[in-house]
Amino acid sequence: MKRVLIANRGEIAVRIVRACRELGLSPIAVYSAADRAALHVRLADDARLLGPSAPLESYLAIDRVLAAARASGADAVHPGYGFLAENEAFAAAVRDAGLTFIGPAPAAIALMGSKTAARAAAVRAGVPIVPGTAEPIPDGASDAELLAVAGGVGYPLLVKAVAGGGGKGMRTVTRAADLLAAVRDARSEAGAAFGDRAIYLERRLARPRHVEVQLLADQHGTVLPFVERECSIQRRHQKVLEETPSPAVRAPLRAAVATAAAAIARDVGYTNAGTIEFLVEEGGGFHFLEMNTRLQVEHPITELVSGVDLVQWQIRIARGDRLDLDPARLLRAEGHAIECRVYAEDPDDGFLPSPGRISSLRAPSGPGIRDDSGATAGMSVPVEYDPLVSKLSAWAPDRPSAIARMRRALSEYIVGGIKTTIPFFEWLLADAEFLAGRVHTTYLDEVLAARDGRPFSEPDPALEQVAAIAAVLAPAVLRRAGGAAAAAPGGSASTWRSTARREGLR
Repeated sequence: MKRVLIANRGEIAVRIVRACRELGLSPIAVYSAADRAALHVRLADDARLLGPSAPLESYLAIDRVLAAARASGADAVHPGYGFLAENEAFAAAVRDAGLTFIGPAPAAIALMGSKTAARAAAVRAGVPIVPGTAEPIPDGASDAELLAVAGGVGYPLLVKAVAGGGGKGMRTVTRAADLLAAVRDARSEAGAAFGDRAIYLERRLARPRHVEVQLLADQHGTVLPFVERECSIQRRHQKVLEETPSPAVRAPLRAAVATAAAAIARDVGYTNAGTIEFLVEEGGGFHFLEMNTRLQVEHPITELVSGVDLVQWQIRIARGDRLDLDPARLLRAEGHAIECRVYAEDPDDGFLPSPGRISSLRAPSGPGIRDDSGATAGMSVPVEYDPLVSKLSAWAPDRPSAIARMRRALSEYIVGGIKTTIPFFEWLLADAEFLAGRVHTTYLDEVLAARDGRPFSEPDPALEQVAAIAAVLAPAVLRRAGGAAAAAPGGSASTWRSTARREGLR
């Protein structure tokens, strides 16, 4: 393996470029029209245009990605996460083209990509699952059949897409009167998102935690689980903050979920990196939820507490290396790590996307801080893709120190020209329930509903005055400094106010 084509964009493409460099491999980027000047393109040894900005004509176009691989002389392909990462047809096409796919076998992707087939695999491995339907419900099922099946599962329940992920194709139903509409909506959304309208029903547990186990598995039969990640802080079924280890998991449960995760991976002959997700009830009982057959967005925090480079190990496993890590060491977290997903969204306006040009950018640094990002000052956040700006991670010897370190890092983070979720995270990390570790999968949605749209950052009268003065004086100051091209961030008092608060201009 010498040249690796990275079939992705943004921060994960940058992350893979760096892993390739450290292993002495040549990274090759692909890009769409919207990403011509992206950081991952600039960092790679070679870059190939896939097509227009629309994902279906660029990052999701298997034939174009393979053509770029052939033209660039790549001998391996890393899919990152999202786009084609869990597409078994893509993995098979890569291997049929004589290239190394840096990920699991196509058969494993197909098996674990089906929520019902994955549940069956968990049962074979002796792992408990959430009560629900064993098979997909036929698209032609009558209303009476649907109601009968739902009655057997019990309310409240979830209608879930068989090929789903990220909360798409999922609906909560608390009473029979709402079932048929929920099924129609879930099927429609699943068909649009995944090209598959199949759904199944699953009992909705009362306020469970979402806990997941990272795995590495080589081609020689070794499967190694890592210490768990707590992923219960979710908004509309989408993770926004993760931490490791979980503040609620003790040694017996840690060993149990790790053993269960490894058993499922062995049952399906899994290789490379993957993650088994569980729902954990208040009493400690746990149920298999699903498997992600790829690198997780939140992998940096596992790297921080384990000292293991997961992306490098993905590459090493794909080229046939044996895992030589200490299994016991992987289940002993060194310290505590937290990740905040910083999105280009306006938390004070229902988290609506905030695409546009990033006029200024200063990422935090210092002890224990890691910023995974593909953003740079001057670039635009495209409307076509996920609006992730960065994944900000903080490590410290214990959870309270990690929280304090993350709050410090957030206070240093400056992103001008667009709205971001930084103010939301500053609020969240001061919330009493979060600080106490008393969270569950619906905690954040409940808290946000109770806030009823109240802003996350209240105006400071002193900073309002500073912002007004700065907005008036800034153009003259910039002209005198020869920086007319570096226009004031966003040109707005709100941006200057944010900068003043972060810079301590009081």
